[in-house]
Amino acid sequence: MMITGLATTGIGLVPSYETIGIWGAVLLTIGRILQGMSLGGAWGGSVLIAGESTDPKRRGFTTSFAQAGGPFGMVLANAALGLVTAFATERQFLDWGWRIPFVSTILLVVITLWIQRGVVETPVFDSHKSRGTIARTPVSDVVKKNWREIALTALLRTGQQVQFYIFTTYIIAYATTQLGFARGRVLNLVMIETLISSTTVVLFGRLSDAYSRRRFIAVGCVLMLVFPFVYFSLLNTKSLLLVALAIIIALPLQDLQYGPQAAFISESFPGSLRYSGAGLGYQMASITAGGPAPIIAVLLLRRFGTSTSIAVYMAVCSAISLASVYALSDRAGTLDHQ
Repeated sequence: MMITGLATTGIGLVPSYETIGIWGAVLLTIGRILQGMSLGGAWGGSVLIAGESTDPKRRGFTTSFAQAGGPFGMVLANAALGLVTAFATERQFLDWGWRIPFVSTILLVVITLWIQRGVVETPVFDSHKSRGTIARTPVSDVVKKNWREIALTALLRTGQQVQFYIFTTYIIAYATTQLGFARGRVLNLVMIETLISSTTVVLFGRLSDAYSRRRFIAVGCVLMLVFPFVYFSLLNTKSLLLVALAIIIALPLQDLQYGPQAAFISESFPGSLRYSGAGLGYQMASITAGGPAPIIAVLLLRRFGTSTSIAVYMAVCSAISLASVYALSDRAGTLDHQ
């Protein structure tokens, strides 16, 4: 968390191109890499602290708050951008205004440190510590012993990651360049969908405790075999009402998969290797599926000239996730396993 916060603050302090030339871009890239690496490591810890410290019957609910950080973070980012642009001219924003949200992150670092001072180890960790069974080389151990679960976790997230980045990132380019909508209007719609998503993530995480995490994720995968075609059909009408409907409901629908994922994935690994195993599988999908998704969507549209090709791509990824959710063992409610 410290590295995430300090890297973000550092980005806001990078000298301009006029001052240090190309090194400004280099420093920005390094800052983004540090953000991604540290955030990836923090996810596993937040999920395990929440999941291992609560009643196993409520694990889907408690771990879903870590999932909600993604969409809610986008809401806060857009709100910060909107606040700065409201009080600064375009020239002021380009000169120094864009730096304010980044530099102000230092306040979050202080708050995070204060909160983490009161965080204690989970019962599972304490149990392994008292028995002397803490892994000395957890990454290599989990790759050797649980490579199958790591691979299936990444495949399980493939469909959801592709959906997330299509619904929140690619849609901005598609709606402005292909449909002719103003960027500001599209950003507002995306902000509404992420705000709703930050609550539906928790809702579906809670419901997965009562009605099976595997079932919820599977239903979400099946839904996304069909919804991408409906999604682009609504967008291509160019009707503001239908476009708004498509954008706003898209992310909450994929939360059927996203909400229960943290608990489902973490329960797939033994307690002594859970942090490394869950983190590796979870974040691998960001590299193999999430990151490339908007680029692949652009290439598909350019190659085939129709959004149907993107819908097919999303449906295929959803089918991969559907197969993976049944290939992983369902250990819902278990506190630990060896």
